[in-house]
Amino acid sequence: MLYRQNIEESLNSWKENEKRKPLVIMGARQVGKTTLIQSFGKAKYEDVAYFNFELNKELHDFFRLNISPERIIENLTLFRRRAIDVTKTLIIFDEIQECPEALTSLKYFQEENVKYHLIAAGSLLGITLGQKRSFPVGKVEFLDLNPLSYEEYLRNTNEKLYQTYVHFLNEDLAKIPMAFFEPLLEEFKAYMICGGMPEPVSVFSESKDIGKLQKVQDQILRSYRLDFSKHTTPTNANRIQYVWNSITSQLAKENKKFIYKAVKKGARAREYESAITWLHQAGIIHQVYNVTNPALPLTAYRDLSAFKIYLLDVGLLMRMSQLNPSALINGNKLFKEFKGSFTENYVAQSLTKSLKNPPSYWTSNRTAEVDFLIEHNNHIIPIEVKSGKTTRSRSLAEYNRKYKPAIRVRLSPLNIDTDGTFINIPIFYCDKLEVFINKMDRLN
Repeated sequence: MLYRQNIEESLNSWKENEKRKPLVIMGARQVGKTTLIQSFGKAKYEDVAYFNFELNKELHDFFRLNISPERIIENLTLFRRRAIDVTKTLIIFDEIQECPEALTSLKYFQEENVKYHLIAAGSLLGITLGQKRSFPVGKVEFLDLNPLSYEEYLRNTNEKLYQTYVHFLNEDLAKIPMAFFEPLLEEFKAYMICGGMPEPVSVFSESKDIGKLQKVQDQILRSYRLDFSKHTTPTNANRIQYVWNSITSQLAKENKKFIYKAVKKGARAREYESAITWLHQAGIIHQVYNVTNPALPLTAYRDLSAFKIYLLDVGLLMRMSQLNPSALINGNKLFKEFKGSFTENYVAQSLTKSLKNPPSYWTSNRTAEVDFLIEHNNHIIPIEVKSGKTTRSRSLAEYNRKYKPAIRVRLSPLNIDTDGTFINIPIFYCDKLEVFINKMDRLN
């Protein structure tokens, strides 16, 4: 199993909590939910009782006939032909979205005096929960699973470089010696092509074969497209496909705001909003909204009609773009292609994973645009993403004149640099943004 830094800690804490509730793991298809849960069960429990509601349709009847946890366990015991000791067994309900009654049953598992060790997961669970009003709110715990971060990628593929990464993360805000900086940046380019989906990471780290990597990525993308037609109406499936096909071209624009007319000639928002919602609830895309006023809380100032769409994984975006990775891995061309869309997509997925609140972006009368805004310690922090070595940032300068933020951030392929309230953070440390901001807080 690939190492997941915070996820393993969360699973262990959940197991040891005497007041634990059923745990629901959310995440897009192919992010490694099943492998993670089964590996955790084998490592931490005497037994694992695994049930897949997509592969075994006969399981559904157990939840329709009697929703009592005791009776359900009796039936599941007969199904697996082996006793389930609920004090020593991890019970896994996989692809639980296929059985709405099983979702409802989680409430009763929580209310029983017996403290079950029960984890539920599903590839399209977000869509099901968005439509299911009877879901037992407050009766379960949630855990989000995302593609591997760059740090997690290093931990799994290059232990020596990972130690370098951690070492300089713990140093003061001083430039990293180029003998260490350049290998970190070069490996980050490989990560941008590979992405953080577990199977591509495993295949690429073992073979270093881009052809094999692309085949696995193609399979993941194909599984997403198959879900469009399998799990929604024919009309909405067509609209989802149109939105999906437009993602790379939307990001290739100088102004990356999502434009409905770029999806299909004559397309209107009311026709395609549900398609975007489907992709978002499936965990396949991230939506980043424009804010009309950079004030707390940012969500209160969202312009719901103005947003950008990013893919859940930069490696999959690279594959969708059909660019040749071998031509991009040398030099800084990788960061400049598609007007920096790969770099910006990576930052979007990184911020979405690492921060409690989703990022936003800011524009000023079409004359300036700050790529991302985040909330930190009751401050709004503007973040500019640079794909090359150009240090000018007219938009960030304009934002600074208007709002005088406590800290301004630039993420780029350049080394650490500070100037008063400004800091340039190497792009490969994006996952650790808050660490650098806290260091700046102490200096100021």
